[in-house]
Formats: sequence, structure tokens, C-alpha cells
Amino acid sequence: MLKISDISFSIEGRPLFEGASAVIPDGHKVGLVGRNGAGKTTLFRLIRGELALEGGTISLPSGARVGGVAQEVPGNEVSLLNTVLAADTERAALMAEADTATDPTRIAEVQTRLADIDAWSAEARASSILRGLGFDTDEQQMPCSAFSGGWRMRVALAGVLFAQPDLLLLDEPTNYLDLEGALWLEGYLQRYPHTVIIISHDRGLLNRAVGGILHLEDRQLTFYNGPYDQFARQRAEQRAVQAAMAKKQEARRAHLQSYVDRFRYKADKARQAQSRIKMIQKMDFIAAPEEAAKRVFTFPEPEELSPPILATDGVSVGYDKRVVLGRLNLRIDQDDRIALLGKNGQGKSTLAKLLSERLAPMEGTITRASKLRIGFFAQHQVDELHLDETPIQHLRRVLPDRAPAQLRARLAGFGLMAEQAETEVGRLSGGQKARLSLLLATLDAPHMLILDEPTNHLDIESREALVEALNAYTGAVILISHDMHLLSLVADRLWLVKGGAVTPYEDDLESYRKMLLSRDAPQKTQKSKPASKPKRPNRDEILALRAELRKCEDRVTKIEDMREKLAAKLADPGLYEAAQAGELEVWNRKYAEIMEGLKRAEALWEAAQAKLDAAEG
Repeated sequence: MLKISDISFSIEGRPLFEGASAVIPDGHKVGLVGRNGAGKTTLFRLIRGELALEGGTISLPSGARVGGVAQEVPGNEVSLLNTVLAADTERAALMAEADTATDPTRIAEVQTRLADIDAWSAEARASSILRGLGFDTDEQQMPCSAFSGGWRMRVALAGVLFAQPDLLLLDEPTNYLDLEGALWLEGYLQRYPHTVIIISHDRGLLNRAVGGILHLEDRQLTFYNGPYDQFARQRAEQRAVQAAMAKKQEARRAHLQSYVDRFRYKADKARQAQSRIKMIQKMDFIAAPEEAAKRVFTFPEPEELSPPILATDGVSVGYDKRVVLGRLNLRIDQDDRIALLGKNGQGKSTLAKLLSERLAPMEGTITRASKLRIGFFAQHQVDELHLDETPIQHLRRVLPDRAPAQLRARLAGFGLMAEQAETEVGRLSGGQKARLSLLLATLDAPHMLILDEPTNHLDIESREALVEALNAYTGAVILISHDMHLLSLVADRLWLVKGGAVTPYEDDLESYRKMLLSRDAPQKTQKSKPASKPKRPNRDEILALRAELRKCEDRVTKIEDMREKLAAKLADPGLYEAAQAGELEVWNRKYAEIMEGLKRAEALWEAAQAKLDAAEG
């Protein structure tokens, strides 16, 4: 059980927790939610003991192991599989000791503990986790140095999942996963045998992988049973009740104050006025729920172009003469909303670069509308912002002739208000940086907007605002995202990128999800039942088998007697002299029938003998 009791903590004088408390029972899967900057990641650091509390306590059972993904694994020459195996430090230490221990008692203790933690199946478990996160068997044997930072973050995630700490803390784990990896993680967390707390803005994950929500708001922690959608309904109901109570109290206070203002200086009413002043002072103030800051995205509207705005004919694309996608015959109209499906490494980002003119085709032709403007957003663009400049300075570089008021209006249209406009980008949150990058990508009112993982670092309210903006946008949208909630609300066409081709996916997203889950689910194999030892027949059964054998023997004897008599008759020369027309044919037919009967009788006799031999062993 994780027990958070009356904790207080501040950063640079700004309080993040004031008397906050919560209890998370063992084995619960909990989503930690709250606005960006509220202190969710700080709470994880407090639980891990990386920061010192100013007040209160955080307690766990003695010996409980706490794990999380702090940073990516180093780019060394250790294979992915061995890196994950090493993450279980207890197993690694015991395996090393098993090779060097000489004391018989200690050897027995080590072997017992290795058996307790199922150490011998560790390699298979580690390989299964890596496979779920997108690494095939060959890649698992490659060194970490062969992979980029995002892929090494997956290895770090695989390591902590393999180590199976008693309390697993995950901070936005799906930010570096594709849709397939995110769905696999959902299923894995549902089966995880210990406690999990996950910071996430992925509504699908919070609805399917957790059974409770820990809400951080106004420096307090509140636990809600149920998935995110249930929490959201409860919160909306609470806010409505609180707003009604605050409104009612304000009306009451205004009424009392009106009486005081009218009569406090009249002698005959002074006592009553003074009484009402005391009533106002004794009122417990009910604050109206703070309205969520407007998380807006305002995409400029492009002029309409004649369809199609883009078409490809026999196009192949790739890198350094290596074809990634081939035989592309695609058409995009301005009203299209297309989601690209497929595992990482299959070519979704390559297709996005091709469509956005960041990658030239190797062969084939691409026809674009003459006035086509394309906006492109990819996660790496957030990292390419100038950290020492403000958002205003970024816009001024692109729009040097615009007045400062116009630039501020553009920023406000993406939820970057006056304070953020003059703040250096390096001090902005990840979500604010993403908003700035999206603004820069759409400044010229593109006819087609290509978004590669646009929701990373955006909170849930911002994701909902992005959905609204994309649905109101009058240009084409090409989406790559692990956020199924976003895809389901925006996309009306699905393209599957797989095996070097791009094909329409005719089913819906839920069917795609079920297909992935069924593919990754462990196959239930029919266990072959061990051959049961034949039951030894009892005395009566053996006697019956012997009786059957005697009958078969008698039948064969009788038929053989008949055969011999017929054979003797047919061997008599007088038969041929005295036989009338057709009589000889009848005797020959009878002999043939006797021979066929003898054959069947001998077969039955052999079968009966075999049964008796088997029974008598």
C-alpha cells in the first residue's frame, strides 16, 4: 500500500502540495492526472525519494521496490536482450553469484531464490516484452548503439517492465510508442501483478488500463474509483453542484449586503444591519470552480482547390537507393481526414515526408494542385525551436512585417497568452512548445496538414481542443498518432502502411485494435494429453475374447470344409461330362463365393487373436 499523508512541497516558492493525502491499495492500476505544471512528475520524484518533503510522509511496505523509466538506456554495445535482463538487478546478482559461490549452504540459498523468482524463464519473458514494444528477434540481439534515442527509451521501458517492481511509476510512456506498442502496453498493464501509477494524457489508455484516477488539483490529491470517463463525469457533476452553491451563496451575501448598505447608518435599523454584517463575516466562502484555461487551436482557413489536391502514380520512395514504399497510387482531396496505421519502421513517416515534399520520389509521378500549400508537424520540430528566443521572436522572424498586436493575436489563437508570448522557449512546458510548433506549421493557411504524433506533451483538455480545431479545419488532414481517441474522432479514412505498400484499411479503428490484440495475445495451445496406460481387461472380458476367437476358428474350419468339398467336386472329370448347360457355371460361382467368405472369416479370426494377445499382455 502506498500512503501519502499530509505532504507539503514547493518549488521556487510556488507551492505544489499543501496537506495533500491519498492511499493507493496494493495491486491497483491508477492514472495520475492534472494540469500541466501541477506537479505530477514532482510527485513521482517525491515517491522515489529524489526530493525531500517539506512536511508529511510518504510510506511504502518495507522492502517494496519502486521502479520507473528515468532516462533512456546508454548507446553501448550490450544487446537489447541482455540490457533488459540486467534490469532485474536481483536476478543478475544471483546469477553471477551462482557461478562463483563455493559454500554449499549459500549455493542452496541462491538456487532456491532463483527458482522462486522464475529466473530460468527470464530470457523468454524479456524477449516477449521487447517483441511487444516493436523489436523483432534479430533486433533483440543488436547492440543498443544501433538504435536512436526514441527506440532506446523503449528498451528502458522494457527493462522496468521486466524487473516488475512492486510500485511501477510511468510518466507518459506512450510518447515514444506507436499505436501498436501503445495497445500492447495497455494489455500488459492490465495483467501487471503489482501496483501501477501512470501519468498520461491518453484518454484510451486511462479508460482501458486503469481502475482508478488520482487527481492533482489546487495542491490536493483526490482518488476516484473507475476509469477516466467516469472520473470526468463525476468531476463535471461536482463542478456543477459547486457552481450552483457558489451562485446561491453570492445571491444571499448580496442580499444581506444590500440591507447593510441601506440601513447601517439609520438608528432604528443599525442593530439589524450590524447583525447582518456578522452573518456575512461568518459565511464559509464557497469558491466557484475555476474555469479551465481556454486551450484553443485556431487554424486559418485555406481557399478551396479543385480535387484532387495531390495524387501519386506508381511512386516509389526510400533512402540511399533502398526502397521503403513502392507502387504508390494514392489520391488526396481537400476534405479528406486520413489516419496512417502500421508499426513503426514500416514507412509512415517516410510517406509523410514524401507527401510534404521533404523526400523526393525515386520513380513515378506526383501531381499536386498548382497553389497547394502543405503544413507539416513532427515531434522533432519541437526540439528544433530556438530555446533562447520567445514565441514573439519566432513569429517575427517568419512574419517581419506584422505588428506586435497581430503576432500576439496569432499566439493567443493557439493558447499562448501574453505571459507565454514573452517567455523564452526554453522555459515553456512541452505542451506550450508543441503549440508554438503547430502555429508555425499553419501560418500560411495550408490546404493539407500532415501531423506526426501531434499530441505528445499535450494535456487532455488540449487534445480535446485539437480535435475540435481539426474537425473545423477546411483542409485535408494526414494523421500519425498513437492516440486512438484522437484518431477515432478525426479520421474518416484509414491507410495501412505495411510490407512496403500503402493500402486502404476497410474496417474501423476498433476492429484494427482488436486485430492487434488478438495477434499479440498468447496463443492457447492444446496440450497433448499424455497417452493413458491401457486399462487391463478383467477376467470376464478375457474369457469373452477367447470365446470370440473360438467362434472365428470354428467359422474358418466350416468354410474350409465346404471349400474342400467343392474343390473335390470341381476336380471330378465326370462333372464336366454329365453337366447340363449352365450347371458348371453355377458350381464355379459357388466356389468363388466360398473363397470370398473364407477370406473374410480369416480376417476376423486374425483380429480376434490380436485383441486377445493385447488383453493378455
